[in-house]
Amino acid sequence: MTPEIVTAAILVIGDEILSGRTKDKNIGYIAEYMTTIGIDVKEVRVVSDDEPEVVNALNALRSRYTYVFTTGGIGPTHDDITADCIAKAFGVGIDFHPEAVAIMKERVARLGGELNEARMRMTRIPIGAELVANKVSGAPGFWIGNVITMAGVPSIMQAMLDEVAPKLKTGVKMLSDSIRADAKEGDIGTELGAVAKAFPDAMIGSYPFQDDKGLPNTNVVVRSRDAARLAEVRAAVEAMLVKVKATLV
Repeated sequence: MTPEIVTAAILVIGDEILSGRTKDKNIGYIAEYMTTIGIDVKEVRVVSDDEPEVVNALNALRSRYTYVFTTGGIGPTHDDITADCIAKAFGVGIDFHPEAVAIMKERVARLGGELNEARMRMTRIPIGAELVANKVSGAPGFWIGNVITMAGVPSIMQAMLDEVAPKLKTGVKMLSDSIRADAKEGDIGTELGAVAKAFPDAMIGSYPFQDDKGLPNTNVVVRSRDAARLAEVRAAVEAMLVKVKATLV
């Protein structure tokens, strides 16, 4: 039986990311988190605060992958349009969510301030969506269909991800192993390609680095969902390295 593969995409929304004013810290975190629990992140897109662009990107991604994680655009300002865009993409209305309103009222009563129009914007949720708790600052994210919408602030996004992770369907985890080549990437590239061709069901990557002696070196990383296959591919890579390095002496 072929193991189930669960996939995901990340959609980052915000002009501040594209302008460089804000440096994204969420993509790598989500990708690593997903890999750990057995979900393959297959695509990442970054779009501006433009409704047609967000809607088009969202519809393309949600039809292609098991899950779509969005970050950004659910704050209190006029350009926080993510909730409206997601409602439009799903063809549903949007309204103040009673539970979200109650959360904001409790927070304002406890910390002070006014439940003004800007704060109320953060309680507008697409009809039919489930709230994603925000234990950091109160204003929730939400989950509708296969789309999970989270804040752009890293600490809040991470807390929201912890909330949804136990509910996600996960697949067989990808296993990986790393082999230090003690050779330049260019010296092993052709032969490594031949190994990759011989094992099309595994993934093989090469990553050059400078070792502790200041010399160019390479790490070869092999990945497979099957432990026996992973060991087989590693053995093939190691045998290849022995042959190649013998010719370099």
